[in-house]
Amino acid sequence: MYPLAYRHAYAPAHPPLLHMPTLTDIREAAGRIRDRVIRTPLVYSPTFSSTTGAEVYLKLECMQKGGSFKVRGAMNRVLSCRDGIGSAGVIAASAGNHAQGVALAARLAGVRATIVMPEWVSIAKEEAALGYGASVVLSGTSLAESISIAKEMSAREGMTFIHPYDDEAVIAGQGTIGIEILEDLPGVDTIVVPVGGGGLIAGIAVAAKGIRPEARVIGVQAGACPSALEALMAGQPVRVPEEYTVADGIRVRQTGELTFPVIRDRVDEVVTVPEEAVMDAMLELLERKKVVAEGAGAVGLAALLAGIIPAAPGSRIVIVISGGNVDTALLERIIRRGRFRSGRIHSSPCSSRMFRDRCPGSLPSSHGKRPISSMSSRPGANPGTRSTSPGLRSRSRPGGRTISHRSARP
Repeated sequence: MYPLAYRHAYAPAHPPLLHMPTLTDIREAAGRIRDRVIRTPLVYSPTFSSTTGAEVYLKLECMQKGGSFKVRGAMNRVLSCRDGIGSAGVIAASAGNHAQGVALAARLAGVRATIVMPEWVSIAKEEAALGYGASVVLSGTSLAESISIAKEMSAREGMTFIHPYDDEAVIAGQGTIGIEILEDLPGVDTIVVPVGGGGLIAGIAVAAKGIRPEARVIGVQAGACPSALEALMAGQPVRVPEEYTVADGIRVRQTGELTFPVIRDRVDEVVTVPEEAVMDAMLELLERKKVVAEGAGAVGLAALLAGIIPAAPGSRIVIVISGGNVDTALLERIIRRGRFRSGRIHSSPCSSRMFRDRCPGSLPSSHGKRPISSMSSRPGANPGTRSTSPGLRSRSRPGGRTISHRSARP
């Protein structure tokens, strides 16, 4: 059983961190990407404020291009090294949202993009990456494995690798959210941020502590994959077991090497939330605020509403809703579950097993894993392909290995 939270006192007089962006870097990133991303709204919630006794605001990154904050870091990375990107383009590994961010950034910058995604990635995020113009390779049973595969492909094929969180330019890009929050709400007391690999909270923490040192920054993880919490307890990044979670976007088994020191030194607290609380928060956002949030995007509100994060009366709390790319099939099950629990319907909702085995994007079921495949959104872009069925193509890579290609629907 994992602990629920790790707390420590933030100490402003910390030694400088190596290879980490500064507030100046984040301000430069804000200027670099300003005309290419959306300045998302910071919305006050009377409902959640009344429920908690605090002033609760939502930073709606689910309204960002690509449906999540990830385009900020990807755009900053691509633009900051545009002259060094070769004809093979860029490559990234992602459980979904980073894929869309890189695909969008590459398209806007006029370069090719290839994305390696874990075999269990949600269908919605996979298809979105295809729709934004990337070629998608499904390979790896964890994000760490997918990252290793992407790095190998980068070295072999001359592509520029863009890490989903352990990259200075990516972290600086994500930190622009912190600047926007402090500009829109200068007196913010607490910022609550989802944590996977740590790039988002690292960037926001650098920005927030640089502008308003007294502001608290709290990270939230799914209880099924508490990599940052365990890293803080161990004093270094450690690999943790992972279980199914509806917050698949933050199911990262090991916190980043670059992001961990920032989390350790500049984040005030890291907590975990159970699955039930995450699903409840997703439904609350949908019904109360008409906001569609994916599981990873809802963990902050889940922690607040469940009382895991205490809310001081009158304090100003910002919840970062980091993304909204959720499978409609999963969302339907969560809505049905909520209606059943509230007595609005009387038929039994999906069991937890059905959430695991039948929901798109779940962990591979006992029927077997998804096959390794590569998907291209550019029909006919690969010479020498032959059609084996509608929408499906195959070709041989050097060495004779055959992988499949599926074109995105127009």
